[in-house]
Amino acid sequence: LSSRDRFGGARSGQFCGGVAVAPTKILTAAHCLSDEALGGPAKRVKDLLVIAGRERLSESGGREIPVRRIWVNPAYDPVSNAGDLAVLTLSRALPKGATIPMARSGDAAYRAGTAADVYGWGDTTGSGTYASVLRSARVQVLPDGDCARAYPGGREGTYKASAMLCAGEPAGGRDACQGDSGGPLVARGRLIGLVSWGSGCGRPGSPGVYTRVSAALEWAAGRI
Repeated sequence: LSSRDRFGGARSGQFCGGVAVAPTKILTAAHCLSDEALGGPAKRVKDLLVIAGRERLSESGGREIPVRRIWVNPAYDPVSNAGDLAVLTLSRALPKGATIPMARSGDAAYRAGTAADVYGWGDTTGSGTYASVLRSARVQVLPDGDCARAYPGGREGTYKASAMLCAGEPAGGRDACQGDSGGPLVARGRLIGLVSWGSGCGRPGSPGVYTRVSAALEWAAGRI
């Protein structure tokens, strides 16, 4: 997602990730479109764009497509981060082959131990060094019990298995980070998660938490 008006032109105005699930439909995180993130209501952003097919932000390849309509999940809870989903409708269709299938409930891609890849242009060090080229990290889907123990409530956040999944490495290391929000978590060629929240980046015992795509399919029924 991009807005040079709000975030400047050095990195094409990039501020969050997203993933195409239909030719004119992009899934992203609801918190990316909050007043706090954008400095005001999303509908007042003059140049909200989706940039597709560009790996290096300093270049001009790919397509920049204006967002025609925004739907933010009304069930999104910014306190618990449950329901962290938004659907963007593009003004023009993406080319054939630009979309990824979504994993439905019961898909084997959600099983604990499954290898998954997360993508984004976010912070690569945990200290504000943002990528200028699209990066990916290989993580593994973790058991819901591990996620619940990592985030039982309070300051660190509350994990809700019905709406979330978590992924990372038990010892820490590879993870999503600030700037990756809304980006895809892909396993077995299918979309299983959207980068949502966590405690720090790559910390032992603090895996990344993602919006569960099977839940997103229920929240956004008829909008994708």
